[in-house]
Amino acid sequence: MHVVTEIPADFPGNDLVRDGIADLEQGRVTESAMVVSMAAPRLRRLGIDVPATSERVPSHRLYDLLSEAGPGAHSRYNALVARMVSFARAAEHAASR
Repeated sequence: MHVVTEIPADFPGNDLVRDGIADLEQGRVTESAMVVSMAAPRLRRLGIDVPATSERVPSHRLYDLLSEAGPGAHSRYNALVARMVSFARAAEHAASR
């Protein structure tokens, strides 16, 4: 299996992953950082270096951040997770070639 070591620009959600990793590296707690933290085990298996977070439950913190931003937190949460899943699937597909 080929390991994805860079984040290809043509993968869906690549901006989310790049932003999330950058935020984690800087110790920022953002929506992108929390969704990347949620997917960290899957991303690490693909060879993507994901910095650790101090958040114990990133999924809860993500929902809190979205709730603080206003109504529609549930829909936005699901949309972010779907983007991350799309990225991970594309990366897994590329890795299996």
